[in-house]
Amino acid sequence: MGSKTITLPKKLILLTVVSTIGLFCCSSLRHSLFWSGAFDLGYFDQAAYLISQGQPPIVSFWGYHFLGGHGDWILYPIGLLYRIVPTVYWLFAIQALSLSLGHLTTWLVAQQVGLNVAKSWAIVLAYGLYPLVFNLNLFDFHPEVIALPLILLAVWAARADRLWLFAGCLVVILGCRDALAITVAAMGVWLWFFEKRQRAGAIAIAWGIGWFIFVTQILIPHFRPDGVEAVRRYAFLGDSLPEVMANLFLQPGLVLGRVFSGETIGYLALLLLPLFWALTPRFLAPTIVGLPNLIINILSSSPAQRDLVHQYSLPILPFLLLAGIACLAADRPILLRKPRWIIAWSLFGFLCLAKYSYFGWKFLDRLDTSAAVQAAMAQILPQASVLTTHDIVPHLTHRAQIDFTKGDRTLQIDRFDAVLLNLKHPGFGSDRAYAQFVLQQAQKNGSFQLRSIQNDTQDDVYLFIRNFPDQP
Repeated sequence: MGSKTITLPKKLILLTVVSTIGLFCCSSLRHSLFWSGAFDLGYFDQAAYLISQGQPPIVSFWGYHFLGGHGDWILYPIGLLYRIVPTVYWLFAIQALSLSLGHLTTWLVAQQVGLNVAKSWAIVLAYGLYPLVFNLNLFDFHPEVIALPLILLAVWAARADRLWLFAGCLVVILGCRDALAITVAAMGVWLWFFEKRQRAGAIAIAWGIGWFIFVTQILIPHFRPDGVEAVRRYAFLGDSLPEVMANLFLQPGLVLGRVFSGETIGYLALLLLPLFWALTPRFLAPTIVGLPNLIINILSSSPAQRDLVHQYSLPILPFLLLAGIACLAADRPILLRKPRWIIAWSLFGFLCLAKYSYFGWKFLDRLDTSAAVQAAMAQILPQASVLTTHDIVPHLTHRAQIDFTKGDRTLQIDRFDAVLLNLKHPGFGSDRAYAQFVLQQAQKNGSFQLRSIQNDTQDDVYLFIRNFPDQP
């Protein structure tokens, strides 16, 4: 494992640039078509905006400081970008760039172990065509994507004995999400026992365990007294994080029932088939790092943790790639590990599992009211507090107070200065009946005035603005 400087090919840099632009355009287009949501794009956008304004970054439709979610302090430096231009497109750009940089760090690791150019390109393209990369880019924004290329860079740095670079990568990785502390600690175990990099392994184990304890037992409870929110997904194992962790060992029957199930088999198929050629027992040591995240996803009551659309499988991907790189480095003449077959299979997996087709049908179904919604949003003052739908929220989050219709019949609309409803597309957490209920409340409330929207969809899109005493 050499530590010499590796030159990045111009074509690889071009691929990274093109990938960044392409991913950015896709996520931006989805957003413009009103398919982003309060969770999770509006959540991070409002927090970053409030940070840039020097205000407490409390996500108004969630009710807590954003650090009470996942301890992802990386949002603070992101908030500095909002001081230049306050726009949600920073998040799309960061996400697209982070995912695309994975091409470069995959290349670095491949070259470090001695893969030739053809095999290095094969594993780079296998990464870029892995369906999760494209799909996750479309699912709003998640800070974990920043960690993806850094995990591979950290492995490269550990193998090259560049401990300062390794430590710097770990600091940023740990700041992207609380659960990544588990990945870091597991990576330390792998580095120590399998890679024989004891110093790097010790750093990763100590920092991973230390940060996990701090963020789950001190930081998150400080900002959200109810504790770690994700614990509710493991209610069958206990009511608190320590109880859940204890019952993983004390109640093996509960765990095994989830592990050996049809749903788990389906999840494993989705996760592994795009890279099935890399699954040789002799070279599976790197995948040990992904096992804790895999178990967490399998045991969760949320199906979202067992697909290739959401962010939960992201920490597993780098170590599947490392297993693939180890296979290719063995240089065994197996047909399915020839570069052209790897690329062909990766392309086939992308075509089958990536959600690019959504741009041809699913993402277009809100076009019928988009012009009316745009016209209504233009009439809402920047400082106004707003009640609207889940999918409109991320277009209006640059304010201190905004919420979305969640089916709550006790809702008091007097808390807001503007109410924007879309009866045809009531959004996540609502339905047409509830949207009609809120509409009736606004119509009965003498404090609000219905604003005219010059559009054929007036019967579907309604904007109410509070009548202030100084208004004519």
